[in-house]
Amino acid sequence: MTIENILVLGGSGFVGSHLCERLAAAGYRVRVPARRADRVKHLAILPTVEVVETNVHDPAALAWCLRGQQAVVNLVGVLHDGPGTASFQRAHVELARNVVAACKARGVERLLHMSALNADVRGPSAYLRSKGEAEVIVRDSDLAWTIFRPSVVFGPRDRFLNLFACLQSIAPVLALGGANARFQPVYVEDVARAMVTALTDEEAVRAAYDLCWPKVYTLRELVRYAGAVSGHPRPVIGLPGGLAYLQALALELLPGKLMSRDNLKSMEVDSVCSSAFPFGMKPTALETVAPGWLADEATRRAHYDRLRIGARR
Repeated sequence: MTIENILVLGGSGFVGSHLCERLAAAGYRVRVPARRADRVKHLAILPTVEVVETNVHDPAALAWCLRGQQAVVNLVGVLHDGPGTASFQRAHVELARNVVAACKARGVERLLHMSALNADVRGPSAYLRSKGEAEVIVRDSDLAWTIFRPSVVFGPRDRFLNLFACLQSIAPVLALGGANARFQPVYVEDVARAMVTALTDEEAVRAAYDLCWPKVYTLRELVRYAGAVSGHPRPVIGLPGGLAYLQALALELLPGKLMSRDNLKSMEVDSVCSSAFPFGMKPTALETVAPGWLADEATRRAHYDRLRIGARR
């Protein structure tokens, strides 16, 4: 089946913005639902992207968005549990179920689904369990699905390396829970590139791919790297289990929720891959691209990032 029109759920987010740019550049017509269209003007200027102001958690609205589409990409996800649409159950599980049902009703066969490394219904955290439940829903459907399970995703405007760079610009010392947790960060452009490739690759149908850069880092090493490259190197103190738990509990109560107890539980399982990057692609090394924005953006935008953290944005 020829794919020309693609619905991208979560297209206004970090990964979604990069994916939509790649899809538009490849000539696809892309529909992006958003709660506030005025907040995704950077996508609306792309020539083949249509931004629709709607709520995809409403089954009727979701069904309307699927009209005329040949494929769906579901990137919707939240890192912290909360009320309403921000809850893990609503954002991950219920939406996955609604997407599968809407695809079947509209005759849309192709579905790309963003999960997470270590997603498992028996996982240590509510986040990983909800991601695991969503995977089961997708895998049990009779759709032509592909699942992607990335480690932590980095890139310009991410809320990972940039956040740690910002924190080190204002704190003399950084106390860190889960400092020894291991990650294989993957570049956002590589994630987008893999998803675009999967759309038309028959071998990707009903396949799941772990996405990682081959090098393994501890969280402590990544935090130190972000501080050093951004020009704000700080001592990083790893907190033992009890203190890490108390820190996460305290941070849950602060605006922006920089860390939660559930995040800490997720880090009990190393976010590393046992397989090579798919489609014969060579992933991008962190050290080759991160200095391009950390050295500039962290200094220029530190003040604005602090305001966003305070405003829960």
